[in-house]
Amino acid sequence: MPLHADLPLLCPVCSQPVELVGQHPAGQSRLICGSGHSFDAARQGYFNLLVGKGTAFEADTAEMVDARFTFLGNGHYRPLAEAVAAAVVPSLAAEAAVVLDSGTGTGHYLRVLLDAAAAQGRKVAALGLDISKFALRRAARLNPEAVNLVWDIWQPLPMAADSVDAVTVVFAPRNAAEFARVLKPTGRLVVVTPRPGHLSSVAAVTGMLGIEEGKDTRLISAMAARFTVESTRDIDFPLSLSRLEAAHLAIMGPAGHHLDRAAVAARLEDHPQNIESEARFRLTVFRPAQPQMP
Repeated sequence: MPLHADLPLLCPVCSQPVELVGQHPAGQSRLICGSGHSFDAARQGYFNLLVGKGTAFEADTAEMVDARFTFLGNGHYRPLAEAVAAAVVPSLAAEAAVVLDSGTGTGHYLRVLLDAAAAQGRKVAALGLDISKFALRRAARLNPEAVNLVWDIWQPLPMAADSVDAVTVVFAPRNAAEFARVLKPTGRLVVVTPRPGHLSSVAAVTGMLGIEEGKDTRLISAMAARFTVESTRDIDFPLSLSRLEAAHLAIMGPAGHHLDRAAVAARLEDHPQNIESEARFRLTVFRPAQPQMP
């Protein structure tokens, strides 16, 4: 597993820089810091840097991840992935740019970004963070050139300050303070959120959670102390899904924590084989707020 020399990872125990050294006896890689704290890669290629009490947050299950991997792998959200890449890649330096994909999930959005960067001749060191080991098993295989870490986004990020050129957050929690700390002053934060009406026809049938009104206003308010909105873009496109694809869609998101797949399938049995819906997203680009002059 290659580790870009400029990837600014820090040890979660002592905050010293970590490096990839040697090989695990089973053939896997190892991260180690100057104090000797080491973290072996899992067989699938990701690292778990959570120490101490770990995390109290509920990670996505294997069933949720399997559904998401299948759905995204079939290209249903490809227009969104391309929009994220288009928002990030042109702003990256040609050499040694660093991208953090926070809440990387199965890694599909980062994959499209890395491919777009490579097509433009830009060298990118990428870090994918997620709390679900099931998701990172998929992400590590899809993005072997990235470093994929199990991590709790609400803990201090294991990265140096002012070291990241872009942070992407697609349907994941947002730790504004930590994003501001690790981003360079010239960096960008790209956040994707669903808009009201997103997948409404599928949600009505399957029992998925609806999109709350005012979500965008709350996002901007939560980021305002540390970030300024640079641009917003709405991304809408139609979806024509089979009943099985609609079931994958329902299970793969937050609703998958409480929905039963068999019950979802039963609800869909009385509906046409092709279910028409619409994806409605908002992509917001933030730049770090400039410090106030005294």
